[in-house]
Amino acid sequence: MATEQRTSHTVHDHNPQMQHGGPDPDDSPSSPDTAPIFSELVATRLSRRSVLSGSLATAAVFLAPGAAAAANGNGHALANGHRHRGRRAPLGFASIAADTTDEISLPTGYSSSILIPWGEPILAPFPAWVPDASNSAADQAKQLGMGHDGMHFFPIDGSSEHGLLVLNHEFTIDSQLFVDGTANWDADKTAKSQNAHGVAVVEIQLGTSGWEVVRPSAYNRRVTANTPMTASGPAAGHRLFQTGYDPSGLHLLGTANNCAHGVTPWGTYVTCEENANGYFHRNGAETADQAALLDRYGYSATGFGYRWATTDPRFNTGVEPNEPNRFHWVVEIDPFDPTSTPVKRTALGRFKHESAAVTTARNNRVVVYSGDDERFDHIYKFVGNRPWQSYQHGTSPLDDGTLYTAVFHEDGAGHWEPLTLGNPALAGAFADMGELLVKTRMAADMVGATRMDRPEWIAVDPRTCDVYCTCTNNSRRTTPDPMNPVAPNFNGHIIRWTEAGGDNGALTFDWDVLLVAGEHPYDPDGVQNVSDVGFGSPDGLWFDPDGRLWIQTDGGQPIDSNDQMLAIDPDTGDLRRFLVGVPECEVTGMVMTPDQRTLFVNIQHPGDDGGSDWPDQVGGLPRAATVVVTKDDGGVIGT
Repeated sequence: MATEQRTSHTVHDHNPQMQHGGPDPDDSPSSPDTAPIFSELVATRLSRRSVLSGSLATAAVFLAPGAAAAANGNGHALANGHRHRGRRAPLGFASIAADTTDEISLPTGYSSSILIPWGEPILAPFPAWVPDASNSAADQAKQLGMGHDGMHFFPIDGSSEHGLLVLNHEFTIDSQLFVDGTANWDADKTAKSQNAHGVAVVEIQLGTSGWEVVRPSAYNRRVTANTPMTASGPAAGHRLFQTGYDPSGLHLLGTANNCAHGVTPWGTYVTCEENANGYFHRNGAETADQAALLDRYGYSATGFGYRWATTDPRFNTGVEPNEPNRFHWVVEIDPFDPTSTPVKRTALGRFKHESAAVTTARNNRVVVYSGDDERFDHIYKFVGNRPWQSYQHGTSPLDDGTLYTAVFHEDGAGHWEPLTLGNPALAGAFADMGELLVKTRMAADMVGATRMDRPEWIAVDPRTCDVYCTCTNNSRRTTPDPMNPVAPNFNGHIIRWTEAGGDNGALTFDWDVLLVAGEHPYDPDGVQNVSDVGFGSPDGLWFDPDGRLWIQTDGGQPIDSNDQMLAIDPDTGDLRRFLVGVPECEVTGMVMTPDQRTLFVNIQHPGDDGGSDWPDQVGGLPRAATVVVTKDDGGVIGT
C-alpha cells in the first residue's frame, strides 16, 4: 500500500487512520544507510534489454494439469520453471479516460456491481449493517471488516460460479467506525476496531440476479485481531515470542494490518501482516536490545493513532515487550476448514510483508517472494528444501527452507544472499535461527541487501517465471538518473528480474526496469514513452492466465484522476487504463474466476477525507467494498 505521494490533483495517504492524528509509518525509514540504494545502482548500470530480451519475450510456462492448478483457483497453474514458446494475449479493450467522479469507470462493453461491502453480515445471527455506525463489537465480528485489500477466489468443485472469496481487512478508520469517532474510547471500541481487522472467508455464488453471499454457510468465517493462532518454524516458542499471558510462546492471538496475500499449491491462503507497529504504544521502558529492535521496526509512542493499548495491555510494549515480535509475519489459513487454527509461518521472515507471491522452483520446491514496504527496505525470497508434495500431514513446506534477501548488482545482475547462521556476514550476530528471523530486517542489513524504493506487490509471470515488483514511491530518493530522472521519486516504477535458468529457486538473476510511472510513463531503455496513460504509485500487481499484467495504484496521481487499475503487455509496453475508482480510494486486490469471465476488485477507504459516499451514495458513510466486473457479452476479461 502506498504511503507518500505528490500530485497536482491531490495529496492522499494510504492509511486514513494516520491522516486523522497518527504519523506516516514510512515517514522515518528505519533501514541503516550503509547498503546500496537501488536508485544508485540504476544510475550506473547499462541497458539490460540486450541481456534479457531472449528470456523476457520468448518463453512461456505451465504446470501439467492437476491438483496444483485447481488449488490456484484461477484456472491456471503456478509457474515452475519449465518454459515453452508462445504468444502473450493482447489487450483487447480501449483505454479509458482519467476520471474524478464518485463512480467506477470501465471501458465500453463492461459493467460493475457491488459485492460484500464493509458491514455485510456473513455469520449468524446476521446482524444488519446500520448506516450510522452504531453496530456493536459483537455485530462487527459477524460482518465484513473494513479496509478490503488482497483477496483470492477458491472455486468449489472447479466452478466459476460458486466458490470462496477470501479477503484481507487491512485497517479501520475509527472516525467512521463509531458514531462519535474516537471520543469516549473504551474496551468495547477497542474490540469493535479489532473485529473490523483481519480476514474474511465468504461463500459466494452466481445467481439469476448476479453474485450473492451464501448464508448460512459452513465456510463463512472471520479471522480478527483476537482469533487464536499458533506459530511454526524456527521462531515458534522462542524466548522472544514468550509473553506474560503465553509463557510457551506458541499460543498467539490475532492478526492485524493484513495487506496482500498469496495462495499455496496445496490450496491454502496466506495473508501478510504489514504495518502492525501502528497498533502499539511504546512507553520507552525497554532494554537497549529491545529498543534497537523496536526502532528498526518503526515502533513509536502512539503508533498510528489507534487506541487499543489504552484498554488492551497486549499492545503496550511496557506491559508485553515481546508482543510486537508476534506480528509482521505471513499467516496461513485453510479456507475450506473453518475449524482450523491459522498459523504464523516464521521461516518466511518478520518484516512489513506487503504480499507473498507463491510459486514453485523447477523441482517443485515451494518459493515465496515478498517485499518489505518501507523506504530503503528489502526484497526477500524463501526457497523450500524439497518438493512440496513430499510433506506429510502435520508438516509444512513453509517451515522447511532458506530465507534469502536480494542484492542487485550495478551491471544488471544480482544474487540472493542467505539469511542463515552459516553466512559469514552473520557470524556470531544471532544466538539461533529464531532470533535471526524475529530480527529479519537487521540480518538483511548486515548481509548488504539492496535498499529499495518501497517494494510492494510481487507477481510471477505464469508463462515465463519472470518476477515483477512494484516500487511504489520514495520521497527520500535524491539521485536523478537516466532510468528515473524524477527525484524525489513520487511516482514510482516497476522492476522485473529473470532467475538463472528460468528457475525460481535459483540464487542468481538478471534484472531490468519495466517502466517508470508518471504523467507519461516511459520505458527506461532510451527514455521512450510507453504511452500517454499516466499513473503514479503502482501498488497491486497480478498476472492473469493469458499473461496480461494488471497494475493497481494507491496514491496521488500525476494526472487529474482518482486511483486506477491498468493492464500492460510486458513484452510490447502496451499500457491501457481499465478502471478508475472513486475519490480518495485505493484500488487494490484483484482475482478472476477460473473461466476469466468475472473479475473481483477491491475499493479501499473511499471518501476517507469526505469526498465520497460510495457505494451507497445516499449521503451516508462511505464503505470499502468488492466490485464485480463482467463483460457485457459474457466474454473473457481483458479481451
